[in-house]
Amino acid sequence: MDITQSKLINSAHAYRHLYEQFVTEASFLWLLRSLAVDQSHYTPDDLADIEQRINAQLDGLMTSVDIGWESCVAALELGEPGEVFTAMVTALRSHESSKIQTAVEQGLADDRTFSGLVSALGWLPEHIVEPWISKFLSGKEMKHKYLGVAACSIRRTDPGEMLTTILKREDCRQHGKLYARALRLIGELRRQDLMPFLQAALAESNSDIVFWAAWSSILLGQVAEVKHLRKIVLHRGPYQEWAIQLAFRVLGVDAGREWISAMSKDKTQVRSVIKATGVLGDPHAVNWLISKMADPLLARLAGEAFTLITGVDLDKHQLSGATPNEHALIPNDDATDTHVGMDEDENLPWPDINKVTALWRNHGQNFIVGRRYFLGKPISADWLKSKITSGTQRHRHAAAMELALSDPQSRLINTRAKVIA
Repeated sequence: MDITQSKLINSAHAYRHLYEQFVTEASFLWLLRSLAVDQSHYTPDDLADIEQRINAQLDGLMTSVDIGWESCVAALELGEPGEVFTAMVTALRSHESSKIQTAVEQGLADDRTFSGLVSALGWLPEHIVEPWISKFLSGKEMKHKYLGVAACSIRRTDPGEMLTTILKREDCRQHGKLYARALRLIGELRRQDLMPFLQAALAESNSDIVFWAAWSSILLGQVAEVKHLRKIVLHRGPYQEWAIQLAFRVLGVDAGREWISAMSKDKTQVRSVIKATGVLGDPHAVNWLISKMADPLLARLAGEAFTLITGVDLDKHQLSGATPNEHALIPNDDATDTHVGMDEDENLPWPDINKVTALWRNHGQNFIVGRRYFLGKPISADWLKSKITSGTQRHRHAAAMELALSDPQSRLINTRAKVIA
């Protein structure tokens, strides 16, 4: 080792705390972005800003790969998904198998850390990650195959015959998570040739498998399979939101109203009823939505559904009001309150019910009852594409699903994917 190299190494070690900071910042920003992709007020430009900040931290780690990696390994002990993301990106960029193996093992520990692991495989360019995705898919361990399929899912990469092989193998189908994600990928990629596997899966006893088989079948144009979603729509569960977002886009308006009527019999399901109403897009329900704006627990969600049908932005049209005095913030500063989950409605505006009522009285006649609307306009490919490009995140998700259902040849766009190329 010459004197220059020695000085560089000593200098890098002297600034070890900076590398630790790079890891902390990249991991925190990844967590922020993972929340932002489903928030009502974030746009692609907002996501791009966060992604640029994440990339700056990741690039900082690469100025000394060894010390950067040491900082990543130390952070992995926290067992958090953001730290797994940062470590996996750093490992992949190093092209060192031992580092990648370490990050993968930590990422496969549980579902939370897995989210950071698969996100890293969606973050980097194809030439870096594709060889590893292929290795995971062809590996002997089911958990590695699952990782490979999940990576293909978020990247919308078609694994070709490998997906067919996985669906044929009994040992792969016995691995519930792998089988379910493979079925989901069929729909995302619009693999019509794999329809027979979906039909077979619909006969399974596992509810997760049946859901994803039905979900993908509908995306492949088998609208009649929506019958498998009725029970899921009507009852709370892990797939209720997914089912609502799909079912009410393919049901006719009359059938959609009937399903909503059945849901409304359970008074605890009012939030789900409001969501379904917005997805169905029938202006017939707007007056009912306005009535729900009088309830502080439902007001903002009803306002979101109102916007989804009418296209009226409450803030831009000065139809929002002040936060009600009785509204409790979640999470709050009460140390005894164990409810610390993020409020789903947190970033939605509070509707001013009087102003909204007046606006709808003046403009409601412009909408045809019994016709589906999306953000104020009849559904069309050009309108949906414009919203995928520039809309807020929840509107982008909705537009992508609508577009996929209207065009059986296109893949379901991943509106949670990285914005910056």
